[in-house]
Amino acid sequence: MRTLVLPLTLLLAACQSPNPYQADGKPLPPAPPGAAGHFDRSAYPAAPRDFSRYRAWAWREQPAGSAWADGALVAEAVAGGLDQRGLRPAQGDKAADLRVSATVSLERRQYQVRDDYGSYYGNGPYGDHYGMYGSVPLVRTYEVEVAVVRIELYDGRDGQPVWNGSGEARSEGSQSERADALRRAVADTLSAYPPE
Repeated sequence: MRTLVLPLTLLLAACQSPNPYQADGKPLPPAPPGAAGHFDRSAYPAAPRDFSRYRAWAWREQPAGSAWADGALVAEAVAGGLDQRGLRPAQGDKAADLRVSATVSLERRQYQVRDDYGSYYGNGPYGDHYGMYGSVPLVRTYEVEVAVVRIELYDGRDGQPVWNGSGEARSEGSQSERADALRRAVADTLSAYPPE
């Protein structure tokens, strides 16, 4: 206990000394004369878009067909998906709020499935002998062809891109199964519109 008295006394005496740092500083220099009148809009993010004003749409270009689905089927699926999101086709002379572009392409995807049966360590079934074993994980790779649907929406007034999305569908089956898969892919794609 006596050995701690001297260090504690020195520690308390050190805390009594005044702070050598002073809270003072020099004021900021004035801005250069040319900087006061210049406003750079590109330094700030764009104002958020009001997606509620988009009500009517028209095709920017008709969807092109492919070996997997013809253009009319793609156009019908996208029109139905947009209708589900509250967007209606522009009627007559009315200008469209949105211009829509849609493409379908076939791509190959690789998937890997890993089967691992684990390992064992401990008492064996035949008495008090300890043992262990391990298994090597079995990795299987397979390739699937999918149809990728890409939908892009452009502002009807200035032509700027507003939104884009993509979805996938398996490219196998009959024509009616592929049409259903295309509709599901379009619905999945448009489920993210309007962005939050």
